[in-house]
Amino acid sequence: MMQPSILESMERKSFADMHCSVAQCLEVVGEWWSMLIVRDAMLGVTRFDQFQERLGISRNILKQRLENLTDHGVLEKVPYSDHPPRHEYRLTAKGQDLGPVVTTMRQWGDKYAAPDGPPIQPVHEGCGAVFNAEMTCSNCGERVPASEVRVVSGPGDLDRLLDISGKHSPKSKAPTNAE
Repeated sequence: MMQPSILESMERKSFADMHCSVAQCLEVVGEWWSMLIVRDAMLGVTRFDQFQERLGISRNILKQRLENLTDHGVLEKVPYSDHPPRHEYRLTAKGQDLGPVVTTMRQWGDKYAAPDGPPIQPVHEGCGAVFNAEMTCSNCGERVPASEVRVVSGPGDLDRLLDISGKHSPKSKAPTNAE
């Protein structure tokens, strides 16, 4: 007899009330088809039928994902035909800002999940070389490996995200003087 798993009883919830930039990003692009739509838009795909054919996604799910990305300002819907009415979906500045996220996901996939090698490779137009994106410091310009990164609370840390002691979970009350 198959035992029910914990995943079967878990429902996806909204992250809208979480004061976490990662959660807020996932609220917009966290559905698995959404990032593939953004990826294809970055590759130049603009039309519904193109997305549907390339991704093999059902039309109703694609419609929902495109509406969500449009509602959140990641894509804009631009008419290209009046008779019949047809639209293209183009990346907005907000959508283009997902470029580094898509690049990082692609590089991770190339490293850990592409046994035959990278399916696509980015080329720097300035020098013509295939490259890997790396994180650099916006202040000094130096490369920043993950081992040299630490995080500090920012002004929007209303949920005390850095408190991992368990005393103050994101939904608990603020500490009292007795603590």
